[in-house]
Order: sequence, then structure tokens, then C-alpha cells
Amino acid sequence: MSNTTNYVTLLPSRTQAEAHLTDLLTKSIRAELANERIVRQQRGLAEPTIDDELSIARSIIADERHRGPDEGAVAYELEVEDFDRIADAVVAGILGLGRLQRLLEDPDISDIHVRGAAPVWIKWRNGTRTCVEPIVDSDEELVELIRRAATRLVRNEQRFDAANPELNLQLPDGSRLFATMAVSQHPSLIVRRHRFDISSLNELHDRGMFDEEIKRFLSAAVLARRNIVIAGGTGSGKTTLLRALLNEVPPNERIVTIEDAYELGIERFADRHPDHDALQSRVANIEGRGAVTMADLTKMALRMDPDRVIVGEVRGAEAFPMLMAMSQGNNGSMCTMHADSTRSVFPKLAAYVSMASTGLPVDTVNLIVASAVHLVIYIENSAGARRIRSIREVVDTDGLQIVSNEVFSSTDDEPCRRAYPLREKTTALLESHGYSHASHFGENHWGLQ
Repeated sequence: MSNTTNYVTLLPSRTQAEAHLTDLLTKSIRAELANERIVRQQRGLAEPTIDDELSIARSIIADERHRGPDEGAVAYELEVEDFDRIADAVVAGILGLGRLQRLLEDPDISDIHVRGAAPVWIKWRNGTRTCVEPIVDSDEELVELIRRAATRLVRNEQRFDAANPELNLQLPDGSRLFATMAVSQHPSLIVRRHRFDISSLNELHDRGMFDEEIKRFLSAAVLARRNIVIAGGTGSGKTTLLRALLNEVPPNERIVTIEDAYELGIERFADRHPDHDALQSRVANIEGRGAVTMADLTKMALRMDPDRVIVGEVRGAEAFPMLMAMSQGNNGSMCTMHADSTRSVFPKLAAYVSMASTGLPVDTVNLIVASAVHLVIYIENSAGARRIRSIREVVDTDGLQIVSNEVFSSTDDEPCRRAYPLREKTTALLESHGYSHASHFGENHWGLQ
């Protein structure tokens, strides 16, 4: 009997081949990215951008694809689609956001809600919600993914740990990411995605947000430099409408935007707004220093010679300097805020002003609000449909009350229609900028007929 052992060379299984390819690509890409950074530092060059790194990764993947299974690369012939799937996952894991990346790349998804390793809830642009498989296998993996976003995908690295349990930033595609840890049962991540391709009143009109007359009314209000507050709930379309109104501003005007996370994307419309500056608030560093609040930015903006100041969302002490700016000559400024009607905007603004510790009595605050704000718009998202439900003109103050007229209103599912007449002064001003209240329905045809 022979003692010779017969060895049979076996091809690896598909699972083994995929694991081998994943490991090979990961090591190759990481090594090349590290080399690129070293070379750039030695030459005194700027660090590679995300696009530079993606180009390097894709080049390595292309080389590996052409090399094939020889030289010990992958002994099992993978299908092209399997190779591409693995390569995409590797790139997403190194440069992107892992399994979250595929959700970010789906144009039909508007919001993503992640809670630890639980199934992920997504909201579609048609208003429906579905639950999909988890994007991480543990709470720790989600925290690591969020930290990667905070260090690699933004201009200024941000901390995310027990001492800094809140993260608010903009991803490269314009999506807004908010995350928490330590203060919640599980770490959580919320991504809200913006449609920068929908950025004009014409596009919003075509989607049914308002009719032709309101479109002309809004355009004239912007051109007439009316100060406008857009109110609504979360996800109602406030920022989308503000962006569309912003794009009605003539290109020769200087605009300064103020946000806690870049969402308006004014730099994406540089041809419409060549003279602009975008400011973003900043949290304190680990030593408790360096914080720049929205109120700080509002004061800064007024020193930057703006024609208009645009505040992404008012929700605190920044309301006071903003109102003062509006009432002192910076007409045409705009902002958004959370409110459940046009009328409820006024007490909320008064409450925000009180957060600035001005010590002003309520009647004085109301006087400031009435002299600063010209129009308030309320927008609502119902069953996935975003519609303007009310437009209110601010008239004056009467002691503790702000006097206003609801010039467009709607009930139930009825479209927004004319209600109380505009003041003659406002009518004349808007007519001089292209809107005629008689052009669509006939002279003095206000109210529900």
C-alpha cells in the first residue's frame, strides 16, 4: 500500500472568491490612497479631494478587472456583475458610507431613518414609506460610519462622541445628515435629501404646489423686495420653496445666506447668483471655544454689504438681528421657520426675539415684526403633495396684536384662492413688478365667489 498522498487543487468557492477580491481591492486602494497623500505632502500640494480619491480607486479596480484570475488574484472566475457589485461595495466602504451609499444614490428616496442595527425606514418622494434591511450589523458599526462621514466627507472635521453626541452636516451630494448617540437608546442617523433640480417657481407650479396666479404673485413679491417668511412643518417643502424664490432674485444683487447646515445650495446656481456668500454656524470645539451661532452669522452678514439676507431656518435668537436688518433697509430678505399656520408665525417670532434677551416689551417686539415682515406663506405636505395653503399680508400692529390679512387661503383639499384684498399700496407695488390682480380673474375679483 502506497503512503503517497494525492493532493487535488480545488478552485475556491464563490464565497471565498468574493471575500478574496474584497480583501485584495480594499488593501490595494487603501495603500494607493496613502501613497498619494504622502506624495502630495512631499510636494507641498493640497490633499486629494473626494473626486481625486474616487478616480484613484476606479483606476485600481479597472486594472484588477483587466488582470483577471491569473497571478493569484482571483482563482474563481466571477461574473462581471458580481465583480462590479463587490468593487462598488469596497469603494463605498472606503470612501463613501458603506451600505448607506446605495440608498443615497437612489433618486426616488427623499428621507432615510436609521436606528442602530434595526431595519431602515425610507420615505419615497411620492410620500410612501417602506422598511428595508439594516445598513449596519451593530450600534458600534453605525457610530463608526457616522464618524467617517464627519471626518472625510465635509470641509471641516467634526467630532462625534459621548461629549459631542449631536452631528449636523451636509454630504457632498447636498443631502443633510443629522445623527445622535449617547442621548438615545441606540445611535441614530437621519438623512434628508434635497432636489436641487427642482429650483424654480415654474417647476413647483408644474408639480401642483400653487396655481398660475400665485406663481406670478410670488415672483412679483420677490422682485418688489418684499420680506417673506415661509412657514410649515417638517418635510413640507419650506426649503424647496425658499430656493425657488431665491432663484427669482435678479443676478446683479448680492446675496448672503445663513444656515446651520448648507441646504439652499446657492453655489449650485452660481450663474444666477454670481455675487454671493454662504455662511454656516459652527459648534464649539472640545475646549468649549470657537462656536459661531446663527445670531452671530446674522450680525456678520449685515457687515458683508448684502442686498438680501436669506436665513435657512429661524428658530432662536437670530430672529432679532434678522428682523432688525429687514426693518432697516435690507428689504427682500427671506427665511423659513416651523409653524402650523401663517397666523402662528407672529407669536413664535416674538418668542424667538425674547431668546435674544433684549428685554423689549411685547408691543415693541410686535412693532418690529410688523415693520420687518411683509408676507407670510404657509406650505403643507399632505399625502405626499406639497401645496401652499395660505398667504398673509402684514398690515400693522394694535398693541399686543399684529394686524394681518389672509390674501390667499384654502380649505380642506380646495386650491388656494383669493381671500381678503391686498392693500392698495401693495397692489400698486406688485403690479409694477409684473403681477396684476385683475389680469387673471377680472377687476377686484377677491374672495371666494
